Amino acid sequence: MDDPARTTTAIGLTPFHRDGELRGMLISGRWPETTLEWTQTLVASVRIACRPGFLRSTTVFGVVEDRPDNCAADTVGMMLSVGAVIDPDFIDRAARLSSPPALVMLHPPSHTRASLPECSEVASGCVLLPGVPELGLDHRAGWAEAEADGTVVTLRNQIGVDPNADPDTAVLAMLLAA
Repeated sequence: MDDPARTTTAIGLTPFHRDGELRGMLISGRWPETTLEWTQTLVASVRIACRPGFLRSTTVFGVVEDRPDNCAADTVGMMLSVGAVIDPDFIDRAARLSSPPALVMLHPPSHTRASLPECSEVASGCVLLPGVPELGLDHRAGWAEAEADGTVVTLRNQIGVDPNADPDTAVLAMLLAA
């Protein structure tokens, strides 16, 4: 039976930076439990990526269950920057991830073509929840596009994802294989 207290606890995100670059986000309250909750967490991350100066280029974040020593008691983990996709040591840093429960790719407004012409400063992103297809556990993913004011422009979830069918999931799957 579902624990009502668990499902009513909010999932919080707190961005942190170093040298003016978004380095990650603390995840607090509880872990997202479903594809929809992971996609809602992605929407919040995309809204953060919309903020001027927070994200300079397309960046991948690996979700880890570790937490810093000096964080709030309700922190459950982090989304840590693996780096910008264009960085030369990107693959080496990604190889250090050990079976992350999720990978997130965020595109700042400067790297996002808005799906609606009336939307100007939108960011976008993708979350990949790796499965084990050999055991019948499908890959799951979510995609979102949002404006800094909170307007969600697009939102999509999918179960049974073929990672090679989408550029974002293909990059994230490649990192898992690294």
